[in-house]
Amino acid sequence: MKTTKLRAALSAAVTAVAATAGLMATASPAQAATFYVTDNCDVPWINCSYGDLWMVYNSKEYALSGNTILSSWASFYGNVHDYEGTSQYQGSTLSTYVYVFNGNGNGSGQRVKNNAASVRNCAPADNYRVYYNSGYQGHSQYFGHASAYNCPFVNLDSTLKNENASQHFA
Repeated sequence: MKTTKLRAALSAAVTAVAATAGLMATASPAQAATFYVTDNCDVPWINCSYGDLWMVYNSKEYALSGNTILSSWASFYGNVHDYEGTSQYQGSTLSTYVYVFNGNGNGSGQRVKNNAASVRNCAPADNYRVYYNSGYQGHSQYFGHASAYNCPFVNLDSTLKNENASQHFA
C-alpha cells in the first residue's frame, strides 16, 4: 500500500513538472514595443537629416490643390532597406518601427510599403532610386534632386505605383 501511494505521489509530481515545463516552453517572450513613425529620422539609431525623399499616398494629380497638400506622406533620408520598417538595432529587437503616412489627407496612418503613388525628391543634392522589392532589388525608378525652390510631385511608374518597397541613394 505504501508503495502504491508513493508511486501515485511520484506520478503526480512528474505530471506537474511536465505540465509546468510545457507551459514554459510554449510561453512567448514579451512583445516588442511597436512605434508608428512617418520619417526614418524618428528611429533613434538612424542619424540623418530631414525631408529629403517624400513617399506620397496619392498620385500627383490628387496630391496637391494649389498650395494645399491633400495627400499624406512619409519622408526618408538615405537608404531605406524596407519601407515596412525596422526592428533590429545592434542585435536587439526590443522595438519595432513601422513606417506609415503622415498628415490629415488620404492615406494617413496607412503603411508606406506598397502604398505610395508618387514621390517628391526635396533633397538639394541627393538623387534616389525607389525599388519594387525590399533590399534595393527589382525594378527601380530614378528621382533626381530638386532645385533650391522647386520640389515637384512625380508619379511612380506603373510597375512601382502601390508596389514600392525600398529606396537607395543613386
